[in-house]
Amino acid sequence: MPRDVKPRFVVLYGSQKGQAQSIAEGIAEEAEEHGLVADLCCLNQNEKYNLEKESALVVFVVSTTGDGEPPDNALQFVKRIKKRTLFPDHYKHLLYALLALGDTNYANFCNCGKTIERRLQELGAKQFYPTGYADDGVGLELVIDPWLEGLWSAIKDALSKMASNRTAQLNENMDDPSKEVPDSSLLNIQLNLLSIADKQKCEPDSQYASPLAVSDVRPASSTGSIGLAFQSTSTVSVSAPKIQACSEGVPHVSLAASLTSSLPPLSESSLNVPTLPPPYLAVTFQETDAMEQAVEPLNKETLYQVPISKAVQLSKGDSVKTAILLELDISAFPSMTYQPGDSFDVFCPNRAEEVEQLLHRLGLQDRKYHRVQILLRDDTKKKGAQVPPHIPQNISLLFLLTWCLEIRSVPKKAFLRALVEHTSDSAQRRRLQELCSKQGAADYNLFVRDPCLSVSELLAAFPSCSPPLRLLIELLPKLQPRPYSAASSRLRHPEKLHFVFNMVEFPSCSGRPAGRRGLCTGWLFDLVNPGLVFPEKAECSSSLALPKIHVNLRPNCSFRHPSDPSVPFIMIGPGTGVAPFIGFLQQREEERKENPEAKFGETWLFFGCRYRDRDYLFREELENFVSSGTLNHLKVCFSREDRKDEEEPPSAAQPRYVQHNLLLCCQQVTNILLRQNGYIYVCGDAKNMAKDVNETLVEMIKTDLQVDQLEAMKTLAGLREQKRYLQDIWA
Repeated sequence: MPRDVKPRFVVLYGSQKGQAQSIAEGIAEEAEEHGLVADLCCLNQNEKYNLEKESALVVFVVSTTGDGEPPDNALQFVKRIKKRTLFPDHYKHLLYALLALGDTNYANFCNCGKTIERRLQELGAKQFYPTGYADDGVGLELVIDPWLEGLWSAIKDALSKMASNRTAQLNENMDDPSKEVPDSSLLNIQLNLLSIADKQKCEPDSQYASPLAVSDVRPASSTGSIGLAFQSTSTVSVSAPKIQACSEGVPHVSLAASLTSSLPPLSESSLNVPTLPPPYLAVTFQETDAMEQAVEPLNKETLYQVPISKAVQLSKGDSVKTAILLELDISAFPSMTYQPGDSFDVFCPNRAEEVEQLLHRLGLQDRKYHRVQILLRDDTKKKGAQVPPHIPQNISLLFLLTWCLEIRSVPKKAFLRALVEHTSDSAQRRRLQELCSKQGAADYNLFVRDPCLSVSELLAAFPSCSPPLRLLIELLPKLQPRPYSAASSRLRHPEKLHFVFNMVEFPSCSGRPAGRRGLCTGWLFDLVNPGLVFPEKAECSSSLALPKIHVNLRPNCSFRHPSDPSVPFIMIGPGTGVAPFIGFLQQREEERKENPEAKFGETWLFFGCRYRDRDYLFREELENFVSSGTLNHLKVCFSREDRKDEEEPPSAAQPRYVQHNLLLCCQQVTNILLRQNGYIYVCGDAKNMAKDVNETLVEMIKTDLQVDQLEAMKTLAGLREQKRYLQDIWA
């Protein structure tokens, strides 16, 4: 009997925060269930794959970061395939499928995936399955789930066609003795490919087969399970629970759905839940005499530890949001140079009380100073399993939960699925199954994703759930630094760096009895609160020394004012979005002083806030810029001021938002952008403001050029490509 060789395909990923990697790993793991074998590689692992000689199918899973940039581990790959020296048939042998992850709240949606696909096709590659564009703005799983469901049949169809073509070629070669005969392993693969195709015709694929009825118990097998952050196509069906009747014989039904309870039809439905993510780590503890305090990050040698020299509250009175300006003293770090518009990372820890709560919840409070030893399990079925690189060896449990894991992250469906195995109460098990199931997608979004529920909050809502530490290390992402924009110029403030933030507030909800503050903004506020300067006071009355924080400059910043001072530019920044433009204008004012004879382009700033006397940030400084001629046009609007009827549309005399003022200045703005090669910058909220401004710009271009919607959008896209329409936005 010939040796059975499974058909092979390649999975390549580029991932910034682990989502794309998790999906790619899940595809590779599930391949075995379909009689296939997958070679899994990161795009930066050049030594492990060779697309120039690859004859197998290739599946790409890539995310997009920053302003449409590739992830760090995909950057070199994108640069390589963009080389103009490559011939148009460079990848003519390649068959590929691509899943792109992005967020429509940001510019250049799925730009990395689109860039890779466009270049592959320019180089002759062919698509064997339509590309999926998953949007984190509405829920990645809305695209990912059906895309993954269809992937396996597409792979098998493509492999079957390849096998048929090779078999035909083999027969042709057998008829002609002068032609070379392939080796036996290739024959075995071809035979197996044909058997898969035949099996598909005779037997329903497992994902469409009659579901196995399982009551509210653990699945019979977790082999071949998937480590996806989203629902796998390989699922286990869970039957509906028996309805409990109260004493009168009337079924007991919840009056309203919540995080912990559902309503019909979901509560009465059979469920398709993801297969169980395979365990791959072994975690042990080592006692130590030292009581290590987790006060600073482990990679502090690569960071700048800078003192906060001043903290000022910019908002006044009963402003809805609390805006704080921090001044960092960078005099001890001459290498820490920045330009106005650059951004930098602030490294903050998880809140101490939340870490303590989690330790208590895990039953590990008496081990928080123990050293954590993390090793790979010998029996793991996880493809490409490795100890998470963001977790150093020989650290304490306290340090692990304080600096390494994002315990505030929104639990993914794979995490919920894994929690089911560690939940003793049957009703709570059922609800966790609902939340991670395909049928419960709406409830997952409503009660977990949209309110940004944290892991600790979820565990508090399901008290019978007792997960092991291993599960958190395997499935929680790395604690990420938080980015902020520089709000100063070194010409105006030598050896200083300013930045501004709003205190983020998460309201109470089902699963969160009391509201909570943002992780980094709440931490910064607590640090500086004793020495905070208020608007009414010139200087701080407190003699307390302000603390130090760890920061690092972010590379490759393109959000900078024009290098040619004669070029006009427009700035749009409501609320704290004005921060980088303060740096722009400080820089421009100093340059004007140094070169009074030079020609400087026109400057515009569109600013907006709720109330003139509460949250008009940098008002005095902005008005001084106008007086000095540094800022030629300052257009300000107040969305909540003097509006008797909130439903009343804004009038020309009373613009409400920045886009309304843009429309009032339509002719001047389009003239700068379309005829003077000017620049436009947008900073602030991505979800509403940036979208509204973008739509307004399209309308303005339509009016100015007398073109249709599509042509106006193409014109605006051209400004993006020329780096004359730049955004620094956040969701």
